[in-house]
Amino acid sequence: MDTATGAAQAAPPPGHAVPPRRAVPERDDLAGLKVVPARHYWRWVAGAAALVVVAQFTHGLITNPGWDWDTFFLYLSADTVLNAVWVTLQLTVYGTALGFALGVVLAFMRLSRSVILQTVAWTYIWAFRSIPLIVQLLFWFNLAYLYKELGIGIPFGPVLWSFDTLNLVSALSAAVIGLALHQAAYAAEIVRGGIISVDAGQLEAAAALGIPRLRQLRRVLLPQAMRGILPNAANEVISLFKGTSIVSVMAIGELFYQVQVIYGRNGRVVPLLMVATAWYILLTTLLTIAQYYVERHFARGAERTPPPTPLQRARSFTRRIRAAAATGGIQK
Repeated sequence: MDTATGAAQAAPPPGHAVPPRRAVPERDDLAGLKVVPARHYWRWVAGAAALVVVAQFTHGLITNPGWDWDTFFLYLSADTVLNAVWVTLQLTVYGTALGFALGVVLAFMRLSRSVILQTVAWTYIWAFRSIPLIVQLLFWFNLAYLYKELGIGIPFGPVLWSFDTLNLVSALSAAVIGLALHQAAYAAEIVRGGIISVDAGQLEAAAALGIPRLRQLRRVLLPQAMRGILPNAANEVISLFKGTSIVSVMAIGELFYQVQVIYGRNGRVVPLLMVATAWYILLTTLLTIAQYYVERHFARGAERTPPPTPLQRARSFTRRIRAAAATGGIQK
């Protein structure tokens, strides 16, 4: 009785054909199948369109007489331009060194348990991020208008030593002070962000091992925080390098100001602007390369086998080419 019931349930209803079962292909049949890779035609079209645009732009750079490449190469390595590049580098180095030194102090002040230090650091960061850089530079440039003399002495008491402000703060000094104080506000937040990204358990474990607090900061906290600090810090340095052009309002002979002076005399605006652009691109590229190797240095604790550098990849590619050529020569 049960067998008949099961057969009745398994039988298809009348009028319906039973679909043939697909034969499971053997392994040999699967090996004989042709594998066809997916073809992304729209990617090819987009790539071809991008190449056409690049080719048109390059053709315009070469054939358009408005670029005036003769004037560009004439002034690219001129003494006045090289001196201006040196002034730009000085402003960048001084502003970065002083700015990040003060920024580290402000970052630890914000992370301290003292309400007074937290408030002072927060107020500084708020104020210098709110005021435009050009206003800060002009303020320091005109400091002698507000304070004829500056002195050292007892607070709210007699002055023991004073000096003339006008002779103390030159245009270059005012530019360095303005750039450094402005940079410190952003550097403080970059450093603070890198520090708080480190797990608190790292310091707890270091304290449990009896490591002194200063050594905890140097050996445990900062090496790990540098991985989060470096990318943003490099962006700030590059921004400061290009932002030094704003000191041209103070008649300082940095790169952009000197280029303006030259094309103001000869009227060759476009090629002189390209001179400044070429130097900015070159030095920014060098800073980017330095950033890559510094980040690679501080990534040693997180990556046991870091990826090869572009130079190592080029050497490996060259060795493969030579090995393939040598093998082909032996076979011949």
